[in-house]
Amino acid sequence: MSDSGDVRKLTVDLGLLQKYNRPGPRPANSRTAPHFHSGFGPADFCREIIETNAADDAPDLSLYFHFPFCRSLCSYCGCTVVVTQETERIDNYLDDMKKEIDLLAGLIRPDRKAVQLQWGGGTPTYLSPVQIRDIFGYICSRFTVADDAEIGVEIDPRCLSSDHLSTMRDLGFNHVCFGVQDFDPQVLEAVNRVQPEALTRQVIGESRSLGFDSISVDLIYGLPYQSARSFSKTLHKIIDISPDRLAVFRYGHTPRLKKHQLILEKYPMPDLDERMKMLKTIIETLTDAGYVYIGMDHFAKPEDTLAQALKSRTLYRNLQGYGTHAGTDLHGIGLTSISQLHNVFAQNTKSTSDYNDAVELGRMPTSFGCRLDEDDKLRGHVVRELICNNRINKKSIEEQFGVDFDSYFSDSIRRLHDFIADDLVRLSTDRIEVSDKGRPLIRHIATVFCRRLRG
Repeated sequence: MSDSGDVRKLTVDLGLLQKYNRPGPRPANSRTAPHFHSGFGPADFCREIIETNAADDAPDLSLYFHFPFCRSLCSYCGCTVVVTQETERIDNYLDDMKKEIDLLAGLIRPDRKAVQLQWGGGTPTYLSPVQIRDIFGYICSRFTVADDAEIGVEIDPRCLSSDHLSTMRDLGFNHVCFGVQDFDPQVLEAVNRVQPEALTRQVIGESRSLGFDSISVDLIYGLPYQSARSFSKTLHKIIDISPDRLAVFRYGHTPRLKKHQLILEKYPMPDLDERMKMLKTIIETLTDAGYVYIGMDHFAKPEDTLAQALKSRTLYRNLQGYGTHAGTDLHGIGLTSISQLHNVFAQNTKSTSDYNDAVELGRMPTSFGCRLDEDDKLRGHVVRELICNNRINKKSIEEQFGVDFDSYFSDSIRRLHDFIADDLVRLSTDRIEVSDKGRPLIRHIATVFCRRLRG
């Protein structure tokens, strides 16, 4: 098998995509949010932070900040958002966020550096440049931010000015990610996100001129009126724009949880076969254009740090997606944010009023979470090895965790039978490798090693 970091076109077998297609999570660990429970609360989370912080080898930090506010609601959205025009409401939330920052920073030694900061939403740039400067300054006053920290922000080009971009660059932001979804006007109107192509090109051009290190674009396939043919046109326009990274997500239709998605059912949606054709088109078009397929929806130019990490087998994935900072403690700050430490997951409350009540009382706003057992940690490591490196070194796992790999994972290995028969996975005495044919199906392959996700 060729090195997965090589630049080459991948050819996708449509029949295999259709054979193995089934819904499920994008695994980054042995558990996902549905496994969290309300029996895990603020005291449990704080205890874990204190114990981790006391260790001599306490890891560096990755900090995620959730800004839920949007000007309008996109019909496909699966995030936690608050649609508002009230500046005061945003100011109040930022005050609450500062209180949570104080609570967290008070438990963490100042010598532990924040090597990664990510702003997500909602729409972080719905904040004014003044608000952005204020909250960013507060963050830097409470945490020790590494000089070479990766500092990224998700951006809706429709809520952006030149002052936003220059302010963020001046503050030290070096990664920007623009939500685009599609360039087809009919699709964008159906999902309530009218965003002219010219606007997207303009803001990306301004970002380049300001010297951001990395520019990313997010796309979504599976939306109303989309087809493999129509989405191919968008892909070629994106290739012309030439972002450093792309994330091309499959739309998840969950109206039971996100009732606003029901409105999309009045439009023609691409069926399963068409969505599989779209995925084939996406992978083949982007890799043919020189992008490296990182895995599970993500692509990057060969010189990008993600592609370099894939090639050197130092790539990492946590709840925020693929990254280059392995082994950090991820702390999520703000509404619904999730933290991931070595032994626990913890998620903040989903209610703005509950969030305010908690921080006003000087209590962490943790509402859900779980503690990982040794099996969770082992399986989480194996899952990450597959989705980041496309291979498992059995001996390495055995030495690190003190298990006999073939015996411990006998059930999982049995479940690989069809993948092996279709030349998607190659099994030997010392390792398990995913072939190039299998890489588009890495999510399904990795899931067989995680008993909590297989259902």
